[in-house]
Amino acid sequence: MALGALLLSGQALAHGHHSHGKPLTEMEQKAANGVFQDSDVKDRSLSDWDGVWQSVYPLLESGELDTVFKKKAEQDKSKTADEYKAYYRKGYATKVDTIGIENGVMEFHTGDVVNACKYDYAGYKILTYTSGKKGVRYLFECKDADSKAPKFVQFSDHTIGPRKSAHYHIFTGNTSQDALLKEMDNWPTYYPYQLTNEQVVDEMLHH
Repeated sequence: MALGALLLSGQALAHGHHSHGKPLTEMEQKAANGVFQDSDVKDRSLSDWDGVWQSVYPLLESGELDTVFKKKAEQDKSKTADEYKAYYRKGYATKVDTIGIENGVMEFHTGDVVNACKYDYAGYKILTYTSGKKGVRYLFECKDADSKAPKFVQFSDHTIGPRKSAHYHIFTGNTSQDALLKEMDNWPTYYPYQLTNEQVVDEMLHH
């Protein structure tokens, strides 16, 4: 699965600007804000994350997300724009520029190096944060001993049931799922590859 081939297949392009599929229901909207019943959480397949995705970390590094941090500081004065930037710098930090997902296979692109593996679904975990809000992480595992791709992967995208992801936070590691579930400070974040930098910033400002 070549990144270029995926991009040209149109599958990635089908998600075009601002097309987020059907609007969120009231329950989905509440879940996106961390409020939901555990019984409403449903299993999901890796195909919910199909497509080609770009890291937002380079946009933070280039200063293009500064308007986003400024807006956050205006909305919630508990942190200054610079403090928000420092928080997200730690959160977004990653060396993986792009991720391609198709047919149960994930490809991790770091510069010219590509590591891939087929991932098996390993269920989900519901987390309750210190704020009292909740989140769900969807767990996947690479069983191929020869693959250099992460053995354990967790997705968090503010969604608690089957739905195409619009952006996501990903947690990766080689120790265990339990070890990854403890990670709260670093959550590399990815948006559709075909969005321009301006469109990514726009998404962050308005969603």
